[in-house]
Amino acid sequence: MSAERPGGTRPRPRPPAPENPGPRGPVERACNNPAFCPPAEGQPAEAENAQQVALREFATIPIKGPQIGVAPDPGGSGLVGLPVWLWTAVTPQTWGPFTATAAVPGLTVTATAVATRITWNMGDGKQVVCDNPGTPYLASYGNKASPNCGYRYARAGTYTVTGTTDWVVTWTGGGQTGQIPQTRETTTTIRIDELQVVTQ
Repeated sequence: MSAERPGGTRPRPRPPAPENPGPRGPVERACNNPAFCPPAEGQPAEAENAQQVALREFATIPIKGPQIGVAPDPGGSGLVGLPVWLWTAVTPQTWGPFTATAAVPGLTVTATAVATRITWNMGDGKQVVCDNPGTPYLASYGNKASPNCGYRYARAGTYTVTGTTDWVVTWTGGGQTGQIPQTRETTTTIRIDELQVVTQ
């Protein structure tokens, strides 16, 4: 028989204690497209292959456009119809071969850059393509034409000459090999005067 409190009221029963669900882990969500799923915790990222390393490291390999040599000298002037000589100083960075190495954990990739040709835009709408570095001019050559890379202007004027070197960068590493084409350019100016004919 329940005891009654003074005043005739009975004590209210206590509510039952909630069940202990135990510790909750992180909510798992399904990832239906692996391309957008982050790697699982502790799973290493996929290692780069040789091609990826080569494209990243050697796209900006420190090779250059031609170190332009031209006769007549840019400080002087040439004459309409007379030979113009075109060449580049030959160094590893202007003609090759230039070799560089890139390394990532577990992989080393080596690249060698070699120039294959120079396209000379002569500033008058014409081009000269030379598959060689050209021959440096010497005063003893006089008015002879260049044996392998030259030009003659038909009109007087001051022209901007642009030399564009085509390079091939060949890389090897991780059992793979490949090539990356590159171009580099430099410019100079040349002044050509009219050939004066002196009459008696």
